[in-house]
Parts: sequence; structure tokens; C-alpha cells
Amino acid sequence: MTAPHDHPLVAAVKPLVDAMGGELMAADEAEPDDVVLAWEGEDVLAVRLPQLSESLDHILAALERRHGMPLAELDRKSKQSVVRILEARGAFSVRHGVETVASALGVSRFTVYNYLNYANEQRAKAREEGAREDGARAPSAEG
Repeated sequence: MTAPHDHPLVAAVKPLVDAMGGELMAADEAEPDDVVLAWEGEDVLAVRLPQLSESLDHILAALERRHGMPLAELDRKSKQSVVRILEARGAFSVRHGVETVASALGVSRFTVYNYLNYANEQRAKAREEGAREDGARAPSAEG
């Protein structure tokens, strides 16, 4: 990157760009699909966003670093947690997302779908329990 390394904008956005798997570059090197960032009215740098499939690979690698081991070596509960995280991050909207995740987890596509269904059931159950608790606490109309 030829943008000023010590500029405060670079320091501010670099952790986010790294987490996304993006690339920082000088503003004058930006291509039409890049995002140019300005500071006090002056273009300072550009961000090249990764392709969606690259983002999924980057997210999977970050999850492996977080767990300290290959995702395929995680126990079932941890794999279910990973699938919930990936679902929240949009991993399954990427073409072949389920297959990519299944391969990373060392499970079948069917198992990933089962994990997704289980997560959805747990969320629905939690919403139902919350609604019941709210109903139990509601003041009575009699009184």
C-alpha cells in the first residue's frame, strides 16, 4: 500500500479491513469497485473488498484461529456454534456455502442442514419462552 501508513484513518480502519479480508491501497490506485475513504475532504486510501467466496474462507480461517485447532477437530456442540456464527454472518448465502462449511467442519451437507435446523428450533423455543414470561408478567385487566 502506498497510502500514508501513519495516517490516523489507516490506523482506524486497518483492523476492520483485515477482519474482512480486504486490502488497503492508495486512493489513486482504486478501481471502480473499490471503496475510497476520505479524511477531512481528501481521499486518503481505498479498500478493495474480497469476493464473497474469499470472505467465507477468511471467516473460516478466523474461526479456526479463535478455536486454536482445525474446525473438523471440534466437538459437535462447538461445530453447531460455528454454524450459528456462520449463519449470522451470511455464509450460507454464498454459492456452495453449505458445501464449503461442511468440508471445513469435516461433516456432510446433511449434518450442516441439521445444525441449522437445530439452531432455528432453539431460537423459536427461546422466543416462545420469552413470550410466555412476558405474558405471565403482564398486569391483569381485572383490578
